[in-house]
Amino acid sequence: MSRGVTESADRAAFSLKRVNAAALLDFAWRTEAYTASDAIAATRLARSTVITLCDELVERGWLAELPNARAAGEYRKGRPARRYELRADAGAVLGVDAGQHCVTAAVADLRGRELARAATEIDPDGAVRRAAVTDATIDRALASAGVPPSAVMSIAVGVPAPTDADGGSPDGEHEFWSRMNPGFAAHFRERGWLTEVENDANLAAIAEGALGAGVGASSYIALMSGERFGAGYVVDGHLVRGRRGGAGELRALALVEGVGSTEGIGALLREWAVDLRRSGAVDESSPLATTPRARLGAEVVLRAAESGDPDALRLVDRMAERLARICAVLGGLLDVERIVFSGAVAESLGLLLPRTAARLDELTHPPAPRLVASPLGGGVVSLGALARALEIVRAHAIGLEPAAPIREQTIPF
Repeated sequence: MSRGVTESADRAAFSLKRVNAAALLDFAWRTEAYTASDAIAATRLARSTVITLCDELVERGWLAELPNARAAGEYRKGRPARRYELRADAGAVLGVDAGQHCVTAAVADLRGRELARAATEIDPDGAVRRAAVTDATIDRALASAGVPPSAVMSIAVGVPAPTDADGGSPDGEHEFWSRMNPGFAAHFRERGWLTEVENDANLAAIAEGALGAGVGASSYIALMSGERFGAGYVVDGHLVRGRRGGAGELRALALVEGVGSTEGIGALLREWAVDLRRSGAVDESSPLATTPRARLGAEVVLRAAESGDPDALRLVDRMAERLARICAVLGGLLDVERIVFSGAVAESLGLLLPRTAARLDELTHPPAPRLVASPLGGGVVSLGALARALEIVRAHAIGLEPAAPIREQTIPF
């Protein structure tokens, strides 16, 4: 056999081995403790292949060998089966919400269990470098989790801007987008981490589908609805990004009659309440009149409406009309099952959503999309970022080097 043929055969064997190892590692990620027989049934690989690969993945640090099945009380007769599991502490992932007003960083192990998080308020119009603030926030979260930067395998960063396939954002919105995303992709790749920079609403959609109000729906919209509206679309199980990553940018709302802008629930209810008080048309006993101006926001209005305050109820009805028009346009275009209201304001929408849904029924052909509030709160973007960072690690695992075991590195995962 010629040298060229031998080298080609060796490359083919090496490639097949990587494919088999990836299949076995993917199975380990989807299950808890398992035996070789479990892996054989799931992967359809030969017993000798599975046992050899398990030993090699233990040696590399991806898997841990556990007490055998007899010692674990799961086996009574015959030769005790060897048991394995994925090492959750073989590395860590980072999920970052680099929002307009606050940067939040969360750390999780390879099972997706959150270990720590840190947050830093930031002036969106200030001269401070957002990358430096984000670095400092990440370092605090890692220190709190006891995880060294060298153990980080992947990071996903959510920004309030469209992002292209390489994680860059276009100039636009009076440089707002480039200010919100000051080259995060290149910045974190320089730290040696697999990096993805994504629109924050898209990450919210990922979180809702994995953990929140999108679970069980194949087509839904995650609508970020605080200061500004932004949307993450999942249609037939796939995240829709668009040619330049701008599918969820809702500037077209400026063209919708009765809407006119992308201002969100938080921004508008605050603005409307201040305007109403300034006009003198609000009852002097209303919370809209008695709450200090600096604290007069959406939560005050929604709470007052729930208690029956007539001035607040008028503002809620005004917002319901606006939201119904937005939902009619978005739901009608994409024919989704649900529209999920995501973000910190979601927990206060108990009165607003039923009124919006009633008006939506009048504006659309049945069945209208179901309107639901997210249970994930203000952490939805960072949760989606963690989920995405973990997906990236799983997709590239065979080419990555695991961190040292706990006994050598003393990381408190």
